[in-house]
Amino acid sequence: MSGQEKEKIFHTELVKYGVKYEKAQKAAQLLASGKPDELLTQQERQIVLEACYEWSKQRKRYKHLKSLLDSERLN
Repeated sequence: MSGQEKEKIFHTELVKYGVKYEKAQKAAQLLASGKPDELLTQQERQIVLEACYEWSKQRKRYKHLKSLLDSERLN
């Protein structure tokens, strides 16, 4: 898979779960680059951490709400 394809996938996933478009774009570029953390600047690490934290938080929220709705449908 090319770096451009990876970047597109990361960007889509981040935006899907509520990360702002611009931050998702920067984070996706950094994640797709494959650079180790040690080679990223403090600002770059912060962008990735914030984007991933927001993605994780919103994804967990979505899954929780989905499970509640699914269980309601069964009752």
